[in-house]
Amino acid sequence: MNSSAKASPWWTPSVHADRRAFLLGRNAIQAALRGFFAREDFIEVDTAVLQVSPGNEAHLHAFATEALTTDGQKAPFYLHTSPEFACKKLLAAGEERISCFAHVYRNRERGPLHHPEFTMLEWYRAGESYESLMMDCVRILALAAETVKTGTLAYRGGESDPFAGPERISVAEAFERHAGIDLLASVAADGSTDRDHLAAEMKRVCMRVADDDGWADLFSRVLVEKIEPHLGFGRITILDEYPVSEAALARPSARDPRVAERFELYACGVELANGFGELTNAGEQRRRFEVEMAEKARVYGETYPLDEDFLAALSLMPEASGIALGFDRLVMLATGAARIDQVLWAPVAEYGR
Repeated sequence: MNSSAKASPWWTPSVHADRRAFLLGRNAIQAALRGFFAREDFIEVDTAVLQVSPGNEAHLHAFATEALTTDGQKAPFYLHTSPEFACKKLLAAGEERISCFAHVYRNRERGPLHHPEFTMLEWYRAGESYESLMMDCVRILALAAETVKTGTLAYRGGESDPFAGPERISVAEAFERHAGIDLLASVAADGSTDRDHLAAEMKRVCMRVADDDGWADLFSRVLVEKIEPHLGFGRITILDEYPVSEAALARPSARDPRVAERFELYACGVELANGFGELTNAGEQRRRFEVEMAEKARVYGETYPLDEDFLAALSLMPEASGIALGFDRLVMLATGAARIDQVLWAPVAEYGR
């Protein structure tokens, strides 16, 4: 076969027939999760895609557009990368348990696990700890597997038992176990980081370090190359207590100010969810956003505006925990699909060729 031959479109009957079982599994899992949240007294909400800010994390890339007023004036808008800001405004308004299936948009992302438009499942619990989200995740993964009548989550030959108790490990413990690096030795009590110390640790274990790498670049390299390939095999992994500099919207841990109440959920080496004990200090949140946007300007030469309404709403937002789960990825692992486009009813057209 000619390796350069173009694949048939997703709407070709034979291609659709191959994908249809995955798509029906998707619908069944979505219905089951809606039932789960209803039984837990959550209200499902729907948020606007167009936002004044798409989010303020340095390495997230948005799609930009503009609105025209009735007299033809232009106003910049973005397709949101997450419904997070809107959901937190609803918590400020008085809602206590909310869930949201949101189509979200991220530029510069396309591959087996990434798509420029995908579905994010977010949910928030006012007045509850972020450990409650961990328990939600355990129940949700088991429910997804039960719904499609499978005993395992699977991806690229790896398997994870969604019915086994999860492994919970801190980021620092994972760095020590899988990379032989003392991560928190490079993090001060105020959350500031020591780039040179982490670089020296990485060189000691024969990892690549570039002269222009910042601490965050080095952290990400260790995480991707040494840590993630070991997570979520046999049973799911909860990777907990990220350094506070890597948790832009999470509050610091009461146990150790160097780390934050942030965890990520993994199965078969795939990141499925990102949960926080939510930061509600508007001044600190503004400072963190400004740091993130300075880094974005340094690396990519652009920034995104801050959502001033969101920062104002934080003064009314109660203590809460919240999480974003990649719904399409969950469907992939539960149904055995190999690529994210196999579980999307109508994938985004190919571009950039």
